[in-house]
Amino acid sequence: MSATTAIFLALASGFAGFVDAIAGGGGLVQLPALLIGISDKPLPMILGTNKVPSIFGTSTAAVNYFRKVKPDLRLTLFMAAPALLGSVAGARLASSIAKDFFRPFILVMLVLVALYTWKRPHLGLEEKLKFTHTVRLLLVSLFGLTIGFYDGIFGPGTGTFLIFLLVGVIGYGFLKASATAKVVNISTNLGAIATFHLTGHIWWKLGLFLAIANVTGAILGSRLAIRGGSTLVRKVFLLVTVLLIAKLGYDWLVSK
Repeated sequence: MSATTAIFLALASGFAGFVDAIAGGGGLVQLPALLIGISDKPLPMILGTNKVPSIFGTSTAAVNYFRKVKPDLRLTLFMAAPALLGSVAGARLASSIAKDFFRPFILVMLVLVALYTWKRPHLGLEEKLKFTHTVRLLLVSLFGLTIGFYDGIFGPGTGTFLIFLLVGVIGYGFLKASATAKVVNISTNLGAIATFHLTGHIWWKLGLFLAIANVTGAILGSRLAIRGGSTLVRKVFLLVTVLLIAKLGYDWLVSK
């Protein structure tokens, strides 16, 4: 790998960590950069290598959040454990299912998420919990399993969907939802890494090199999010969602 490519990937990973720490969507930056920078590698290796800097950056952001924000640990674990199982199952199937299979469905879902959030300017600015605690635990377990599977097999928008479900369905504020989503993301990344490693589809040297940049971005992003609160997270969330729609839409049209 040339020095130019290494610098390009490091900058992309740093920015991905910054964006992801605030509102998810780091894969929007990091994965395309890897697809360009190491295009000669098989897709499963690119997907597997992508998870390494992601888990380091996400873990760093989670630690920063938990110092200032106090998520419901029981609810977080009820979401994270099924997400781990789902990501393992998804990663095992990552090389056998065409990515174009997901794009139309994910595009529609992201458009609905963006419209729903935009039309409700006060959504997620304050915590307004819905349902009983038991029902919330059951719902987040189902969400975790489903989105964990999606993250293992495809990935773009995972953090976005996690935050939206915690805000729109459970009633969290955006800041608390982002903090909770980080822990769940650690779980999905861990499951995917274990699976990709067992099949030899991780370029560890590159992944650990990019982790340094991703962690730096995550520190800056999480600190900015804590300072700006749910209002800032909501704005970045909407921006990331629109960019995801544009990126996936472009990819889908090009593949036709």
